[in-house]
Amino acid sequence: MKKSKRHPPVILRTVRTLPVLRHAIADLRARGETIALVPTMGALHQGHLSLVRLAQRRADRVIVSIFVNPAQFAPHEDLATYPRTFAADLAALRAINTDLVWAPTVETMYPKNFATQIVPEGPAKAGLEDKFRPHFFTGVARWCRNS
Repeated sequence: MKKSKRHPPVILRTVRTLPVLRHAIADLRARGETIALVPTMGALHQGHLSLVRLAQRRADRVIVSIFVNPAQFAPHEDLATYPRTFAADLAALRAINTDLVWAPTVETMYPKNFATQIVPEGPAKAGLEDKFRPHFFTGVARWCRNS
């Protein structure tokens, strides 16, 4: 395991667009820093924060994504009632010296004419989450190329 040469961030930065995210990542890489990503849908709890702390031990910089992904919800699940606690999430991440938050909009993640879908197999079909939410991993695995 790589020993991180981590330095506390000066300020927790929130990024909402792909060009700004790409620029921030390029700056970190240009300095030779390693980067870890902790993907979340927000409503952070101690489990999320423990993943951030683990990432901090393994990488120089940590990016936490906060994106309530509508593609992970089936029609019978209520996307509208999913907790959105962005200000509290930022406060919790700031308290543990997270470097950057990637918080895109739905339009950023799924631009006009978005049409790519990946259907996962293998471990995604192991009878765990897919047993109760068969649409879930297809929503997680969506990918778009947005220039």
